[in-house]
Amino acid sequence: MLEHIELFFKSIFIDNMVFAVFLGMCSYLAVSKKVATAVGLGAAVIFVLAVTVPLNWLLDKYLLQDGALVWLGEEYADYNLSFLSFILFIATIATMVQLVEIVVEKFSPSLYNSLGIFLPLIAVNCAILGGSLFMQAREIETLGLAFNYGVSSGIGWFLAILAIAAIREKIRYSNVPAPLRGLGITFIITGLMGIGFQSFGGMLTGGGEEAPVEAENSTVEVKEALPAEDTNKVNKEIDEKEISYNDVKK
Repeated sequence: MLEHIELFFKSIFIDNMVFAVFLGMCSYLAVSKKVATAVGLGAAVIFVLAVTVPLNWLLDKYLLQDGALVWLGEEYADYNLSFLSFILFIATIATMVQLVEIVVEKFSPSLYNSLGIFLPLIAVNCAILGGSLFMQAREIETLGLAFNYGVSSGIGWFLAILAIAAIREKIRYSNVPAPLRGLGITFIITGLMGIGFQSFGGMLTGGGEEAPVEAENSTVEVKEALPAEDTNKVNKEIDEKEISYNDVKK
């Protein structure tokens, strides 16, 4: 359970798709002018990542990895189809994006029209493919963790585009210098937000206070392991060095 919680928060705040690895920046910049549009696209990205990452995990586990085809028989144990990863991952993503496009067009025509070309472009959004490739590179062990990673990565991208859309709506009424209007001030705000998200980096790390205690304990154990005569010699040498150091200091 702790592993799921750690992966969830780490994928949202520390390894954020936008602010940590700068994936999906095209849609992030183009569809972040209005909050309503950003929410719709962000929800679509969450859904696509939540479905494609577990599906691609199954493909990688039982088809693409070296020896993954052993379930078909021992004669297939030496087969390695990892060179097909990009093709199969993109095919899975394109299929799910087409499904999302059909659903959005059916139930929310206004959102479909506002998203325009950027909804089908989710199929080539590098954040979607990056989620599956990061899942493969990090060797996520279980299907549940893969689903967790897909959902949390999508939520991280959703928070990023929602935040920048809210800021861009308010910044219209601000007196921004002419050279920075539009994408200029958006890039600056994105950089500042990225720095802010990086401050979460120490959220899941432990302290290092136990190291000196361990070193002290090891010193004590070494002293206890030494015979009494050797311990007296060591203490005598330390006293002589301290005396000589004090003489030099005077």
